[in-house]
Formats: sequence, C-alpha cells, structure tokens
Amino acid sequence: MSKIMALAKKELYSYSISPVLYGITVFFLLFVSIWLFYYQHFFAMDSANLRIFFAAFPLAFIMVIPAITMKSWAEERKLGSIELLLTMPFSDWDLVLGKFIASFTVVAGILVLTLPVPLSLLPLGNFDSGVIAGEYVGALLLAASSVALGLLLSCLSKNQAGAFLGIAVVLLVITLISQVTQSFNLPLPLSEALNFISLAFHFETFSKGIIDTRDLAFFILTTLLFLFLNTRVLLFRKWR
Repeated sequence: MSKIMALAKKELYSYSISPVLYGITVFFLLFVSIWLFYYQHFFAMDSANLRIFFAAFPLAFIMVIPAITMKSWAEERKLGSIELLLTMPFSDWDLVLGKFIASFTVVAGILVLTLPVPLSLLPLGNFDSGVIAGEYVGALLLAASSVALGLLLSCLSKNQAGAFLGIAVVLLVITLISQVTQSFNLPLPLSEALNFISLAFHFETFSKGIIDTRDLAFFILTTLLFLFLNTRVLLFRKWR
C-alpha cells in the first residue's frame, strides 16, 4: 500500500502543477451550473429536487475524464519513462492503482467543489438531503468507472492527443448509447443490451437518489474490469 500511495502522491503532484487541471475544473463547474440555471431554468421549474443538476454530470465527464486521464500512460510512453517504471520494484497492480487513485482523487475533488450549489439551494425548498447524498454516490461511482476506462485507453495510446480523442469518443458512445433505445423502436434484447453497457442508463437511478444494487455492482465490476485489463496491457508491454 505504501508503494501505491507513493505513486499516487507523485501523480497528484504532477496534476497540481498542470494548468489543464484548473482549466477543466472551471469548465466542469461552469458547465453544470449553466446547465442547471440557464439551460434547464431551474428557478422557473418550482421543483425541490436536483435531478436535472446531476443529469449533467455524465455529459460533463465526457470532456473532463479524457483531459484528466489522457497523460497518465500516454505521456509515460512519449517520454520513454514507462520502461523505467516497469523495471522498478512495483507490481503492475501497484502502478495501475497508483494512477487510478490519483486520477479518481482529482475527479472527486472537482465533485466536492460542486457542493456549494446544492447547499445554497437547500434553504429555498424542501429538498431531501438523503436523495442528494445518493446522487453524489452515483456520481463518484460513475467517475470511478470512467477514470478506469480512461486509464486503460491511455495505456493503449501513443500520445496525449490520441488518448484524449479515443477516451472522449468511447465515453461519448457508452454514455449516450441508451438514447438510441429511446429514439428508435429496437428489438427488446438489443435495447436491453445497449442499456446494459450505457453508463448514463446505470447512473439514472442514482440521479433519482435511488441506490440500486444492480447499478452499484455494475460500476464496481466495470471499474475492476478496466483496471485488470490495464494490468494485462502493462504485462504485455513488459514482455514484448
């Protein structure tokens, strides 16, 4: 665990001196705020729930997650430092978990910065704080799965630009693919399959403040799967 935390601290320091982090943080906060107050006209809705606020999180993650994870492995390959990492006394899981913890911590920190929005609105209506807490749990689970996927795709990319584009496209597809089932009259088995792989579909119950064990298991298992695949990619590179 000490090795993992040492790697995570190294990655967090790298993020802290990068202007990309601050730019993407401002983008996320502006996006979700404009979505709530301007695009969705929250005050005109006369409704004491923040479901539409959290519904913007999967959309914002399509840009935020690639910007955070794109350099994790792609930059190591570009600089040639990945060979040095692979020869150091760290296991593949140490390396993967160190980068995952750092990236996830950054995203979690950005989510914490959105707390002033619900806190400022709570006195204005009969909001259910338990529902809001459930929505934040869903946002963290969505972030974990998305970050793990972003790290995997970064490991498969040769440079940051390619990693950003690849992660953004894949996240866009698997986040919004459930919209296809709503727009077209597809056979039931196909609709269920598309909904099953959609991140937005599994996040929808959390955005209602409902913690469904099936969706909870989906996010946990996909996170573990993407991290495991990342270790396999590293192992392949080590023995290639």
